[in-house]
Amino acid sequence: MKNAYGTSFPAIENKSEIARLTGDSYAHHPGAYADVEGTPEVFKVDRREFLGAILSASAFVLGANLATSSASAAATWQPSVYLGFEPDGQVVITAHRSEMGTGSRTSLPLVVADELDVDWKTVRVEQAIGDTKYGSQNTDGSCSVRDFVAAMHQAGATARLMLERAAAQKWGVPASEVALRMGKLTHAASKRSAAIGEFVAAAATLPVPAKTELRFKDPGEYRYIGKDVAIVDQHNIVTGKAVYGMDTKRPGMLYAAIERPPVYDSKIKNVNDSEALQVKGVQKTVQLPPFKQPHLFQQLGGVAVLADSTYAALEGRKKLKVDWDANPAHSSFNSAAYKQELFASVHKAGKAVRNRGNFDIAFNKAAKKLEADYYVPMLAHAPMEPPVAVAEFKSGKVEAWCPTQDPQAVQQAVAAALGITPQDVTANVTLLGGGFGRKSKPDYVVEAALLSKASGKPVKVVWTREDDIRFDYFHSVAAMHMKGGMDSSGKLESWLFRSAFPPIASTSVAGAEYGADFETGMALNEILFDVPHIRAENCPARNHVRQGWLRAVCHLFHAFAIHSFVDELAHLNNSNYVDYFLKTIGPDRQVDLTKDGVTPWNNGQPTATFPLDTGRLRRVLEQCAQKSGYAKFANSKNRAIGIAAHRSFLSYVASAVEIAIDAQGNLTIPNVWTVADVGQTVMPDRVRAQFEGAAVFGASLALMGEITADSGRITQSNFHNYPVARLKQAPQKIDVTIVASNAPHAGVGEPGAPVIAPALTAAIFNATGKRIRELPIRQTKIV
Repeated sequence: MKNAYGTSFPAIENKSEIARLTGDSYAHHPGAYADVEGTPEVFKVDRREFLGAILSASAFVLGANLATSSASAAATWQPSVYLGFEPDGQVVITAHRSEMGTGSRTSLPLVVADELDVDWKTVRVEQAIGDTKYGSQNTDGSCSVRDFVAAMHQAGATARLMLERAAAQKWGVPASEVALRMGKLTHAASKRSAAIGEFVAAAATLPVPAKTELRFKDPGEYRYIGKDVAIVDQHNIVTGKAVYGMDTKRPGMLYAAIERPPVYDSKIKNVNDSEALQVKGVQKTVQLPPFKQPHLFQQLGGVAVLADSTYAALEGRKKLKVDWDANPAHSSFNSAAYKQELFASVHKAGKAVRNRGNFDIAFNKAAKKLEADYYVPMLAHAPMEPPVAVAEFKSGKVEAWCPTQDPQAVQQAVAAALGITPQDVTANVTLLGGGFGRKSKPDYVVEAALLSKASGKPVKVVWTREDDIRFDYFHSVAAMHMKGGMDSSGKLESWLFRSAFPPIASTSVAGAEYGADFETGMALNEILFDVPHIRAENCPARNHVRQGWLRAVCHLFHAFAIHSFVDELAHLNNSNYVDYFLKTIGPDRQVDLTKDGVTPWNNGQPTATFPLDTGRLRRVLEQCAQKSGYAKFANSKNRAIGIAAHRSFLSYVASAVEIAIDAQGNLTIPNVWTVADVGQTVMPDRVRAQFEGAAVFGASLALMGEITADSGRITQSNFHNYPVARLKQAPQKIDVTIVASNAPHAGVGEPGAPVIAPALTAAIFNATGKRIRELPIRQTKIV
């Protein structure tokens, strides 16, 4: 098939296959919100096909299928979750998504338990291994609840009805008179009741009811959904019993530290490992093969030192002498020069991704004009737990233990590297000490698998913080050029937005210079403005490192440019951001981008279910302005406020940021107010936590986040030169309001981040009069 760049994907037949290979949840969800036509069906499962260690042979097991429907892809049914009932009445639910603090391992099983109506304390949650029978397991793209909540409801309602019918048969009463409540089946008229364990065997013999026969709970009946419930791992986490990737051990395991090529796509010229082999505990060295383009999730190559401890492996690595054959296409990569290349790119016409009216004519006739350039640097994920994996190759098969966001990507990548089938790879998922998108890319697991095969023993590959920062799948650097033309009253009549960034598309298409649809769909062309002349262009940029998605992805840099420019337009016209932005988005309506020649990416979801709704965006901005006192805030040189509102991941979010600046120019953030409309919610406490975390995350990146390269090598190595916000730099108080909504569940983990940078820099302008168009803020002397 051909991609958007006119390049063929060898041996790949469809976009979902590309997404599966790249683990790209942003690219591959074609419209999978389950609460639409073609909802999940539930079926009984052969216990022999179920995970043997999870349930006993006498358990009653149900599986739920998730319907994936799309106007652009034929409907397919994918099994997404299994639940079972032990004879003693305990409910066992398999969590097929990864847990990294978002609550995914709790929220989806919680829906099943609520719809089933059992005591949450009796539920045992088991983590799924990688397997296509679960449907997508890629915990990325803020879509876990959105895509699977309907499947969970149906699974719970189906099991409840089957158990009620089993009890009715035994008691000789109409099934309509039997009710399952808190794990007990009751028949009020005869005053009979029994635990569900008494009816497991009988329920297992009944036919699965059709969806039309099910009764779903009214929201007023929910016991857990919409309530604050602790995550299932909370006790183990706070008591130190939780198992993360770094905690995994196997008998006879070796530890590996890898010297990777410092310049992207370079190869080994020669190696001298004699001194490394003299280090106590070092067993051997192994040369890993270089990757072949496109790099996908292949390991980078290099020289591994295998030892009987992590310390010995790291000490041995220090003694390696490796000469590299640096790739000349990337060895000259320098961030300062590349920045100018990007600005040169956006100062020329690019590939049009949206066109309404005639921008050129309108802008030339404008009574007022404004132009501005914006820049956001390359960023690293830097999760608290760096990449780590254990793998054991035995009899042509691999078993891996890893903190991964996508165990199926692990299967695919490991299988491709070792020449085996994905079914011969078992991917066990541990808890993740942070992810932010980095751990959906399983190159580190591939390393462990290759080294286990080479050594004949289980191998744990440990990445240091320096490895993590220098060899990341980096978030793209971006340069953006904006033009706005206004009439004499200041009303925005013409808008030009150009963006150049080395695309994530280069992961799967070597040499790709333009963003894929999901990248341009992240606010480059999906802008909700009521402006008669709009043009959006994606300008070319070549990658010199591995590019990957970081929390909020392209929204991070696009939202910074959009809302900074709107704030500038507002001040140019003696207005403020709130009034000018509301005027610019126009009346409440659902925006139809197809009129501008755009097929909306819309996070892979149909606009019929998730319309681009200016009314919801207006309401979160108005409420945020009211809660923060934005309109009446007395801005001064010591204290000021900024605000921004943005739609991303199908959610609508506004944040106001208050800053304080002391006489020495030190900036602190006393308050952040966030108002979010994310549709319905399952665990409001987890939702609030995600937006609180997003405020810290967004502030940290805006203040100090920056990765640079010199002669192709990454300059930063640890938190001394890639700092993250400490307590005194992070927001001191974060007030989060979740708007009550009946809209479908939308994204939560990512949409809180994009609004922070533009709100923060707007506040700085309101205090100092200085416009910050380039991040990070620490590069600008504020006073």
